[in-house]
Amino acid sequence: MRTLHSNFERHRAGIPPPGLRRALPIAAALLAAAACSKRQSSAGFERPPAPVTVAAAVQRDVPVYLDEVGKCVAREVVSVQPQVSGRIMELHFVDGGDVRKGAMLFTIDPRPFQAQLDLAEANLAQARAAFEFAKVQLQRGEMLVQTKAIAQQEYDQRKNAVDVGQAQVQQGEAAVENAKLNLAYCFVHSQIDGRAGRRLVDVGNVVTANATTLLTIQRLDPIYADFTVTENDLTLVQRSMRQGTLTTEVRLPDEPDKPVTGDLTFLDNAVQEGSGTVNLRATVPNAQHRLWPGRFVKVRLVLSTLPNAVLVPASAPQLSAKGSFVYVVKADSTAELRPVKTGQRQGDLVVVDGVKAGERVVVNGQIGVTPGGKVRELPAATASAEAGTAGHES
Repeated sequence: MRTLHSNFERHRAGIPPPGLRRALPIAAALLAAAACSKRQSSAGFERPPAPVTVAAAVQRDVPVYLDEVGKCVAREVVSVQPQVSGRIMELHFVDGGDVRKGAMLFTIDPRPFQAQLDLAEANLAQARAAFEFAKVQLQRGEMLVQTKAIAQQEYDQRKNAVDVGQAQVQQGEAAVENAKLNLAYCFVHSQIDGRAGRRLVDVGNVVTANATTLLTIQRLDPIYADFTVTENDLTLVQRSMRQGTLTTEVRLPDEPDKPVTGDLTFLDNAVQEGSGTVNLRATVPNAQHRLWPGRFVKVRLVLSTLPNAVLVPASAPQLSAKGSFVYVVKADSTAELRPVKTGQRQGDLVVVDGVKAGERVVVNGQIGVTPGGKVRELPAATASAEAGTAGHES
């Protein structure tokens, strides 16, 4: 009873029981230690350096260009047609093979034309004989008319016979030349250096003069690359053309790293209605026949040269709501967010304005970089793997 009364009095006086008084200092010490540990942990945390690869910005002269889609066109296309009618006797080429100018292609049966030539030569010989006889008769008539042995009318007739004979000789000579020409047309030759297409007639077919197409030949070297530019780019092209002949680079879609250099040789005299484009043509050497008529190509028209441009790898610039930027790595291995203005790509590089030559920029691992944060430079393959892991963990 006395103990219960004692506890009641202590409670009214605000004095804790003896056991609780011994526990309070211990609890307070534990709370203070926990708070201190939390403050120390918070103060000692530091984000690890982001694994990145870097590359130094370079400076050099670069071209200013327009990239367009074009189409290859043969420089010369010849549709071979016979100039005489007859039966095809021989073929002298291989389908799809290269042919030289003057090479034999077809033989049309020459026998009818040889017979016409023989007849024309015979008629010419007869006309020449008649002409020679008429001249002799005229010479005799000149002596006889002076002695009044023949009438003036007969002399005039002999003189007329000479004139007629001379005309018949000329006519016979023309007939012979025509017969020789027709005989020569029996042997069809290539008029250009080029590549033969597929033959359209076979041996034994009868062809008609100036009507039947025998073959198509296309000259492949050099070759044209036709393309267009928009009317908005026309002024820039014209301004550049005043400085001299413009260079073009023609690339096949499956071989983008092997451009063929040529010259711009044609600018159309009008903008196409509806499309708002103007036609251009580049002439390109094609000795290896890499470019083929009808094939689509990528045409780069080089307009001018931009001197002392600064370039960085194309993977360095990043895009934000405020525009493009790069991370520039400083000497203390911290990353500075640098706003830049990007220009045209130059292969794997891109022109930038806002970075100096020699400055190092982050090209891989940007996802783990924070402005002002530390970075750790790694080889390309290692940085790619570690950056991917860091991005996944974050």
